[in-house]
Amino acid sequence: MPNILIRDLDPAVHSVLAARAEALGQSLQQYLTAELTRLAGRPTLAELFTDFASRPPQQPIPASAIVSAIHDGRRAG
Repeated sequence: MPNILIRDLDPAVHSVLAARAEALGQSLQQYLTAELTRLAGRPTLAELFTDFASRPPQQPIPASAIVSAIHDGRRAG
């Protein structure tokens, strides 16, 4: 497995991360691995925009259909 070395980390940041790991009963390595995995699973804004741009164009929804849906929802609720 690859390793990551982070240099020049502010000691205050290290303390916060270590405290969060301890609060969850995890080692700092376990905590950071989980957080980095979560971070990598979320697309960046650039990735989202690229994804949206690659989608086929959609037909606009008429305002009357939106208003009808709102009224239907209010009647059902």
